[in-house]
Amino acid sequence: MSDPFAVFEKIARSAADLGTEPGDEPKSQAQTHPFDERNIHPAIGTVSLKLFDDGHYSQATFEAFKYLDLQVKDLSGVNDSGYKLMMNALSETAPKIKLTPLSSQSEIDEQMGYKHVFAGAMSAIRNPRGHEINFDPIDRCLDHLSFASVLLRRLEDHLS
Repeated sequence: MSDPFAVFEKIARSAADLGTEPGDEPKSQAQTHPFDERNIHPAIGTVSLKLFDDGHYSQATFEAFKYLDLQVKDLSGVNDSGYKLMMNALSETAPKIKLTPLSSQSEIDEQMGYKHVFAGAMSAIRNPRGHEINFDPIDRCLDHLSFASVLLRRLEDHLS
């Protein structure tokens, strides 16, 4: 038996996509998708887009940050996850992933800052969605996905 809320949500989302007058083009074709408006990283889209489109905003966020975690794990070779992974992989004293050349105090501080930003994202954004039931509103989800995109792009910058 299907979840009545899910059925209602599907009907409501379908109705929202219809034009208001006969001959109007459906809104979904006339409007830009929020992922495009926010420039969400394409890799984040591969793990989060369907969940987002289906209204599963907390799960979309969780999957995006799991993806980021796995990218850091793969690039660093550190067999850990979350906060501990980020603190180890992005350490300013012995980094497995160097986001800066670490040749000046400013570059060392930037590396340390990113270490804390990545670690904080795991603790504050990913973990609650992995351990508790959350119902994020759409705007919070988009903010989180934008943030994950920023971090993923910064990670990719170190590869070039």
